[in-house]
Amino acid sequence: MSYPPPIYDKDSGEVSAWLVGADSEPNVVYPNGNRVRYLAMGEATGGTYGLYHWEFAGPRSGPDAHFHKTLTESFYVLTGEVTIYDGTAWKPCHPGDYVHVPAGGLHGFRNESGPASMLLHFAPGAPREGYFEGLARVAAGETMSDAERDEFMRYHDNYWVEQD
Repeated sequence: MSYPPPIYDKDSGEVSAWLVGADSEPNVVYPNGNRVRYLAMGEATGGTYGLYHWEFAGPRSGPDAHFHKTLTESFYVLTGEVTIYDGTAWKPCHPGDYVHVPAGGLHGFRNESGPASMLLHFAPGAPREGYFEGLARVAAGETMSDAERDEFMRYHDNYWVEQD
């Protein structure tokens, strides 16, 4: 495998880095206390990836088994225990554990044992912010019809599957 073609074509570098401080406020706070900070949105990375810091507050939460058709998703556990579905079983993951899910791969994640945190990475950089924010509105009491929910999930590339 070789390096991909250049995506920067100038002869000298430029000032373009950004910092999201550890003390920055979350972008989304769910009613159950879960928090999400947007570290790198797809629009800021030229669509190459999105990176989010996800903090579980403690009550069991997280999505059931699903897959994406347009993006890959990766998880890196920072603190606590995050249970991740790898397409065959729900597996407890601990700080330092990493799970990568290619497009089409069955997966899900949740906390089952208290507070935890992880990095959530999507490639390419789809606009997942609208998905996180929409879920927060629903969790806060906003209602969606079945048709609206189906369209919301399709738009955000979430395809749910039944588990045995």
